[in-house]
Amino acid sequence: MARMKFLCDAERCIECNACVTACKNENEVPWGVNRRRVVTINDGSPGERSMSVACMHCSDAPCAAVCPGDCFYFTDDGVVLHDKDIFIGCGFCFYACPFGAPQFPKNEAFGSRGKLDKCTFCAGGPLADNSPEEYAQYGSNRLAEGKLPLCAEMCATRALLAGDGDTVSEIFRERVTWRGASGFAWGWGVAYNKPGIRRGHAVEDKATGGD
Repeated sequence: MARMKFLCDAERCIECNACVTACKNENEVPWGVNRRRVVTINDGSPGERSMSVACMHCSDAPCAAVCPGDCFYFTDDGVVLHDKDIFIGCGFCFYACPFGAPQFPKNEAFGSRGKLDKCTFCAGGPLADNSPEEYAQYGSNRLAEGKLPLCAEMCATRALLAGDGDTVSEIFRERVTWRGASGFAWGWGVAYNKPGIRRGHAVEDKATGGD
């Protein structure tokens, strides 16, 4: 069974925010809510990188683990969705999520916390597929139409990938290999700054005095 995943290639992201705009327009999210946002580090300095961030639809989602109301659930495709009708407003998911995905609109009296909103991988919610009620509460259900999330489809540089996790990881693995890095891009060689690691094998690096 395929598990749907997002992946953002920081080497390709140009901070155009097309993904953010596409998400807002497609789902008509509440004012003040950003289901997707672009984060930039070292802005204007050498090493600047941007990355599109939203709910990553974790296989072992911490938001679901801490929710006392069990409002989070998994679809057959591994998408993490939520049921607004049983949401209790405790905010535990907000603190548990490392990506800041859960959002709470503050458009009610005295700034009280509104109902939870987050990225749904354009998979709607627990209501009938593509019904007006589903769209009003959860936004578009493109997955039911056989389509991928619009944020990824609108990415001009294909930095933002979405789809079956195995396919997404294979695409990224090929990109990393073509850039001259190892297929183990996030492995021990990178963590401990070991140059000369290519395709999973340690090789000599004359530039650093290897012999």
